[in-house]
Amino acid sequence: MFNTVLFPVDQSREAREAAETVANIVKTYNSRLVLLSVVEKPPEGEEVAKSGVMGSPDAVAKLLQGAQSLFANQGIETDVVEREGMPSFTICDVADEINADLIVMGCRGLGLTTEGASESVTARVINLSPCPVLIIP
Repeated sequence: MFNTVLFPVDQSREAREAAETVANIVKTYNSRLVLLSVVEKPPEGEEVAKSGVMGSPDAVAKLLQGAQSLFANQGIETDVVEREGMPSFTICDVADEINADLIVMGCRGLGLTTEGASESVTARVINLSPCPVLIIP
């Protein structure tokens, strides 16, 4: 049913909490698990905000390594993808490229904008995704 599961990770509490559900799904369906993290590009002419950890390739690499270790401790092999771009579009592009059967993500992540939840990464992924999206509250 879920041959390939895409799990976009960031440093949010919601992403950490979703990891348990991801592990259960992957074990239940014997799925391939692909971890994705996106290095956010600042808008043209702007610098990466100092608080914008997801703008640092080193921080993203460390985050992916930690997530990979978390799943390895549970006996789950993972593929890791690191991309640069706008998170919502990149998540959907990668889901399409890997033929994901399911995207699992937290209900809010570090991408909640000042405009509110309707402009969040999660909301955009739901609207653009080429496959079902499971949102973990």
